[in-house]
Amino acid sequence: MFTGLISDIGRVERIDTQGDLRRMRVASGYKPESIALGASIACNGPCLTVVASGGLNEGSWFDVDIGAETLARTTASAWRVGTPLNLERSLKIGDELGGHIVTGHVDGVADILAVDPFDGMSRFSIQAPDKLARFIAEKGSIALDGTSLTVNSVDGAVLSVLLIPHSLAVTTWGERRAGDRLNLEVDLMARYAARLSYFAPTESAAI
Repeated sequence: MFTGLISDIGRVERIDTQGDLRRMRVASGYKPESIALGASIACNGPCLTVVASGGLNEGSWFDVDIGAETLARTTASAWRVGTPLNLERSLKIGDELGGHIVTGHVDGVADILAVDPFDGMSRFSIQAPDKLARFIAEKGSIALDGTSLTVNSVDGAVLSVLLIPHSLAVTTWGERRAGDRLNLEVDLMARYAARLSYFAPTESAAI
């Protein structure tokens, strides 16, 4: 479980491919002794499991295995050596929940349509997959590349989000351009509310 508050920007250092499996090494600023084998770290949104780790310069490195399902449903298949990644450690009991509840289970891939910078900020216009539009609401929460953001506006499957200077500086969003693709996770409550309403009995069925 995560909050969508990015704690570090990592970078892909190495990629090894074996059939449908990719093992990626990510360099980070985390202390090596703080990364446990089997720990969950969200990398640009997807929750990935640490299979090895060690020290690197002033920080650390950790390896994650990325399976066929994750490669097919996220932007992970496009990551290359040097790709920057938004990183977040899993939530601990007692941590401040400053964003919203994020599972690290990506629902789809969205596309940046336009970037409008102004006053040090940037407004992003984003095309979400049509099937996810019903889960996205104005002033609701959404996770994009693992970042918890507030939806400013929605028009069909097109939404906008606003990034303040701090967020642009401490995440990969400062490097984002029109045409880039993003991992999208809808709000957990919206997902379950839609599921419950789908199975809700009709008035005639309840009589």
